Amino acid sequence: MVLLEDTRNKDGKHENVRRYCLKHGIEIVRQKLNVGDYMFPDGHISIDTKEHLEELGRNLMNRSDASRFWREVRRAREDSILLVVLCEHGGNVKSINDVPKWKSKYSQLHGRRLIDEMIRLEMSYGIRWEFCDKRSTGKRIIEILQEEGDSDDT
Repeated sequence: MVLLEDTRNKDGKHENVRRYCLKHGIEIVRQKLNVGDYMFPDGHISIDTKEHLEELGRNLMNRSDASRFWREVRRAREDSILLVVLCEHGGNVKSINDVPKWKSKYSQLHGRRLIDEMIRLEMSYGIRWEFCDKRSTGKRIIEILQEEGDSDDT
């Protein structure tokens, strides 16, 4: 099995993903991806990882970050790729239902405002939101990407 990793990801940023792949015999090939951070060759699902809700909030609400993120969202749609945003927030944020309870420690951003934007992206562009703990990021990436193959068999 081969997992493609975007070259714009800082090398070493996701050591947890590398360790998981090494342990499970999954080869990581770094190459420029048009959308997201990880995908299978010839796949139509791409995973864009976010370290926590703070980063996700910056990507959605901060003008300079938002324009880059929105371009990626539009490219995913144009290329018929399902973009899954995997947020490694952990703790008490286990699903999109937990987002409204969150409040930033560093800015005025709060979960109620953030979830409105997330739902808008989900409804308008089909973005899917997933959450995990950093220890399970590699496993979740592979599970999500394998869903494509599972749905092809039915």
